[in-house]
Amino acid sequence: METNVDNRIQEAHQVMEEVKKVIMGKDDCVMKVMAAILAGGNVLLEDVPGVGKTEMAMAFSKAMGLHSNRIQFTPDVMPSDITGFSMYEKETGDFVYRPGVVMCNLLLADEINRTSPKTQSALLEVMEEGNVTVDGVTRQVPRPFIVLATQNPVGSFGTQRLPEAQMDRFLICITMGYPNQEDEIRMLKSRHSQKPLEQIQPVITGEELLAMQEEAGNVFIHDVIYKYMVKLSGATREHGHTELGLSPRGTLALGKMARAYAWLKNRDYVIPEDVKEAFYDVGNHRIRLNQTARVNGRRTMDVLEEVLGQVREPQPGRQEGGRKIR
Repeated sequence: METNVDNRIQEAHQVMEEVKKVIMGKDDCVMKVMAAILAGGNVLLEDVPGVGKTEMAMAFSKAMGLHSNRIQFTPDVMPSDITGFSMYEKETGDFVYRPGVVMCNLLLADEINRTSPKTQSALLEVMEEGNVTVDGVTRQVPRPFIVLATQNPVGSFGTQRLPEAQMDRFLICITMGYPNQEDEIRMLKSRHSQKPLEQIQPVITGEELLAMQEEAGNVFIHDVIYKYMVKLSGATREHGHTELGLSPRGTLALGKMARAYAWLKNRDYVIPEDVKEAFYDVGNHRIRLNQTARVNGRRTMDVLEEVLGQVREPQPGRQEGGRKIR
């Protein structure tokens, strides 16, 4: 790759290092979120309270020098809080647009499952289309535009869980989990007299992130890798324990994430390992198990693991232009 591309890859890794000042012991989660951002997608962080979901989003925002907004979803949040609204000004006699929280580069949507389906739909529409329409006027949200949403899977009081069709709008869904003892001790020591978020330094700008996203989107995928991804998706739909398999949007997400992983690893082509690395986080929230699987205590991750074992991985070999599969 060219020198300027190498520099951007180094900067992307520097962004992750800044985030790790706050999120300790979760290097794989930081890598996944960075890859999703490079792929131009949105991330759903689904986990119990207090494991650092909100801090991860804020850390990425600071490290990438992005204009960010945060909204805490509650049952009384309205769609206009998301998209904005028009307000009549008596002095001028005109209606003036007041921007909603989506008019930013990175939106942290806290506990998205605690607001009404109507408000959830307003956010998901913006995520899909990249613009808002208020009183017949369409306005584009700033670029880059990223949504990091959190969802608490524990407890059902006052929640409106996202249906599968709306979960499908998120590029990946990940779970952070609890830290191990060593990392939790490090966290206690580091926060005794200082706030790690205040130590994060901006590494890139929004314009540089757009350039990174473009480069990651141009990573080469050979036809045999395309066929491999389609076979994986098809296998999830035909599996005996699924009602819903990976959607075509999910297959597209798999390709985007595989490209981002390859770019972060300083390659201009995708190999099967990139696809396999992305498969779990792309597929976990898009697959619905059937009754038989639920009765037998099967998990979505079990099905995805079986699919990876059933579908034959492309063998090493040369590709067009001298590229190798691996």
